Amino acid sequence: MDTSQITARSLQKPYHIKGDEFERLYKDHLSDFRTWKHKSHAQKWLVFPRNIGPNLSIDETALSNGDLYTIISNKDAHGRRGALVAIVSGTKVEDVVEAVMHIHWYLRCKVREVTMDFSEGMHQIVMKCFPYATITLDRFHMQQLVTDAMQELRLKHKKEEQKAQNEQRRLFKEQLKEKYEKSLKRRKKNKKDRRGRKPIRKNKAFVPERLSNGDTVPELLSRSRYSLMVSGDKWTATQKERVKLLFERYPDIEEAYSIVHSLRMIFSNQKATWISAYESLQKWYEKVKAFGYDSFNTAADTIRDREDEVLNYFIHRATNASAESLNSKIKQFRAQLRGVADVDFFLYRLSMIFG
Repeated sequence: MDTSQITARSLQKPYHIKGDEFERLYKDHLSDFRTWKHKSHAQKWLVFPRNIGPNLSIDETALSNGDLYTIISNKDAHGRRGALVAIVSGTKVEDVVEAVMHIHWYLRCKVREVTMDFSEGMHQIVMKCFPYATITLDRFHMQQLVTDAMQELRLKHKKEEQKAQNEQRRLFKEQLKEKYEKSLKRRKKNKKDRRGRKPIRKNKAFVPERLSNGDTVPELLSRSRYSLMVSGDKWTATQKERVKLLFERYPDIEEAYSIVHSLRMIFSNQKATWISAYESLQKWYEKVKAFGYDSFNTAADTIRDREDEVLNYFIHRATNASAESLNSKIKQFRAQLRGVADVDFFLYRLSMIFG
């Protein structure tokens, strides 16, 4: 219990005990939670100076009721014991800096690199708390920026196609009603012979256009979401057929995918250096500018504004994956508990497992 992400309820069946009763016993007697020295300020901040290392990550996560906590973690711990360096309630720069300052400056000066996303608040925290650290922006967050721009274009086309399909359905019903009323006028009264032209059905269903793979056009745009997020060499035969139809109908989505893939290839190139990556990024900016879609221009401007920190990735190839992994473990642990009823005790468990 002290070092594993397990709950008292998970021990109920294999050990034939009452989970709720065992949890109360662990909380009140078996653990030192009641005498925990950090209990008075745990909900505001927790720091673990002994866990600090040269390579850190900073991210935010929600522990309970959507309340965000800023978490600084040590990459070298690989999401295990010793991973937590600091966990602070909220994302306010002043509060996080005040908490991290409880770590002696000598230890903070040992930090050489901090990975993070595009958050301005986290950038200020790192600048104030770790003055000698190199800031590296996570490559996957950069790729997510341009991927979101591409998905925005896809959704734009989807809304247009849905609107067009609704208009086709409306016109179909109007034409059907008109034909039905004309057929009523032509119909002979008291006709008993069933031979002749078949009557027009008033409730005939509208059948939208279906493509060669069986999708309607809105379905094609909806079901292409995942395919556009990954490299083409990972597509299945079905996805290849769907993407081919998509690109034939929407050349702008094909060009947007090409832009996203180009950025992915810049960061995936194992032989790329800081200088060669810089040159590749300049060409990529020109490609985005030629495309001319506002969302892509915004994403490119965001990357250009912090280009040095973006290119720092090519020094040590560091990402924020360790922080995302730690966040995932915390959320899985929270899910086992089916929510956090006692925040202090939950933070105590986190400090024992990851602190």
